[in-house]
Amino acid sequence: MLTDTELKDISDRINKATSGPWKSFIEGRDHESGSDFIQTPDGDIELIGGTKEDQDFIAHSRSDIPKLIEEIRRLRKT
Repeated sequence: MLTDTELKDISDRINKATSGPWKSFIEGRDHESGSDFIQTPDGDIELIGGTKEDQDFIAHSRSDIPKLIEEIRRLRKT
């Protein structure tokens, strides 16, 4: 079970990270030339060694995790 402390720690990490949205750009899928990267409001993040699926997961986690935290909090109130 996820403790309240663990949930707070996750929430704190999200709040310290660069604000969203983050968008994954994959060469050949989202643009024609250059490297794969995650675009954030503060600049691009380039990953080395991950798969394209890893990159998509990381980019989406910036908006997915806050939604999951809110859902957990909502469910715990009921």
